[in-house]
Amino acid sequence: MSKDIIIAPSILSADFAKLGEEVRAIDEAGCDWIHIDVMDGHFVPNLTFGPPVISCIRPHTKKIFDVHLMIAPADPYLEDYAKAGADIITVHAEAGPHIHRSLQFIRSLGKKAGVSLNPSTPESVLEYIIDDVDLILVMTVNPGFGGQSFIDSQCDKIRNIRKMIGTRDIWLEVDGGVNRDTVHKVTSAGADVIVAGSGVFKGAPYADNISAIRENGKAAQV
Repeated sequence: MSKDIIIAPSILSADFAKLGEEVRAIDEAGCDWIHIDVMDGHFVPNLTFGPPVISCIRPHTKKIFDVHLMIAPADPYLEDYAKAGADIITVHAEAGPHIHRSLQFIRSLGKKAGVSLNPSTPESVLEYIIDDVDLILVMTVNPGFGGQSFIDSQCDKIRNIRKMIGTRDIWLEVDGGVNRDTVHKVTSAGADVIVAGSGVFKGAPYADNISAIRENGKAAQV
């Protein structure tokens, strides 16, 4: 049986001048999680925000904070993000040599552990860590900037990972170029957590965008 679709708007596309207000707005508009993209200007070519900002917006919602660390190294900062209010902490398979250790540490902090794969990274890297993750994030754009176009080749990767997951209780998340017009591609391939930045924050009221993404994704879900 297919899982319910989870919509996790990425606040990378929000108005940073009123971030707390934006978080409250997407909460009220019906999102399930809040996706927080952390970038370091090293692992990816952009800078966003760190633990102090996450701590500041944490009181504005009780929704799950899905924190995606696009940083290298990640291990020295995991505890800081846990203390700031993250519920799920996702690290990149490409960001360090000891991903298993990173995942174990995240779980030791009492948080859900996620691993993310860049578009060029094969799903085979998951083979020996899949039982140590709660979430797998497939990047359908090259990470670093919002508003990029969806990379269709990643749909095969999503299908393959769905087969690898089998009956395990693991979320399969997709991030990059997903909106009401492309969500069917990823849910039909097996994704159940949808990250959308511009797809939520641009073009229509937030509630309308979230509803359309959810409905179109559900209609195509496997």
